[in-house]
Amino acid sequence: MSDKQTSIIRIARESGAETHVEPLNLGERVRDLRKSRNWTLEQAAKQAGLARSTLSKIENGQMSPTYEALKKLAEGLEISVPQLFTAPSKAQVNGRIAVTKFGEGEAHATATYEHELLAGALTKKQMLPYRATVRARDVSEFNGWVRHDGEEFLYVLTGVVQLYTEFYEPVELRRGDSAYYDASMGHNVVSTSAEDAMILWVTSLT
Repeated sequence: MSDKQTSIIRIARESGAETHVEPLNLGERVRDLRKSRNWTLEQAAKQAGLARSTLSKIENGQMSPTYEALKKLAEGLEISVPQLFTAPSKAQVNGRIAVTKFGEGEAHATATYEHELLAGALTKKQMLPYRATVRARDVSEFNGWVRHDGEEFLYVLTGVVQLYTEFYEPVELRRGDSAYYDASMGHNVVSTSAEDAMILWVTSLT
C-alpha cells in the first residue's frame, strides 16, 4: 500500500458491503500490538495462522491485507478488527504512584471494622484499597447488610473470617483466601479466629 498505509483502507465485509476506515498506520499498529505481547514475527504469524512473510509485508506496508487476513490478525492478537485501526484508549502513561508504609495509612474505626485507607494521597482513584481489622464476631453486630456501588475484592491477610452475602451461603476464608463480588449485593464479614482477622479490601469506584 502506498504512503505507508495512511490512505483510506477499504475493507470488504462478508456481506459484500464495504466500509471506509481512516486508520492509523496499520503496519505500525500491528507491529506495536505484536511487540506489546513480546512475540516474534514467527510467533505472531503462527498465532494468526498467516505466513511469516505475509505478516512481515503487512508490518512494513508492502501489502494491503484482505479482510480474511485482517480477521486472522485480530483473532491472533485477541482483539476485534476495528481495534486494528484505532489507537489505544490510553496512549499516554499517567505515571502516578502512591506508597503507603505499613501502619501509615489513614485510620477510620467503626464498631465492626478498623479501616486503614491506603494510597490516600492519590485523588480521582479508580479503586479504593484499604486494610481492615475485623472486630465483628457475629452478623448481629451489623445494622443490616453493607452494600454500595461497584465491585469488591477481599483477601485474608491473617486470621479466619466468615463472609456472609445476600444471595449465597456463608463461606469461611482463611489466610491467603480471597473473594471477588458485586458490592451492591448485601455483604458482611466477621472474624471467627481467636484473634481479630486482618483483610485487604479493594473496592472499585466506577
